Formats: sequence, structure tokens, C-alpha cells
Amino acid sequence: MTDFDAFLEEQLKDPEFRTEYETLEPEFAIVQAIIDARKQTGVTQQQLAEKTGISQSDISKFETGGGNPSLRTLQRLAAGMGMVLHIEFRPASGN
Repeated sequence: MTDFDAFLEEQLKDPEFRTEYETLEPEFAIVQAIIDARKQTGVTQQQLAEKTGISQSDISKFETGGGNPSLRTLQRLAAGMGMVLHIEFRPASGN
């Protein structure tokens, strides 16, 4: 377990923190999915920018959680990596 994991585990004991963390989890998942897909395909941010017409600085913002890409932008990013975007709805925990 990393120091961050231990820290996060401790913070998640606070119900208010846990609620906020869980609220932001879908955004974290999108950020991580973009990063993972780009690394998996071996494409740099600059190469992805050239393929999609999305600026490298915007791609960087998306990957650091500083941007809020639209569905269309996510589709363009996926296509630029030779992938398709897949979104699903799942039952909430405990249901």
C-alpha cells in the first residue's frame, strides 16, 4: 500500500469526505480512462492532438482533471486512439 493509499483510506473514514469522493468518482474514472487508453496505444498528447484537432493543452487539462470534455470530445479522443467510446449505466452500490 502506498502512502497515498493509506492516506486516502484514512480520509474515507470521514462520512463527509467519502460522500464528496464518491460524487467525484465518475470524473476521476473518465480522467483515468483517457490516460490509460492513451498509454495503451502508445500515443503522446501531441500526437493525439494532431489526430483529433484538439489542442495538446486541452488534452493535458482533461488528463489532470482541469477540463470537462463533452461527449463529442470524448468520441474524438477515442477515435484518435483507434478506439470507440463506451458508456454504461450500472445499478448503484447496494441495489
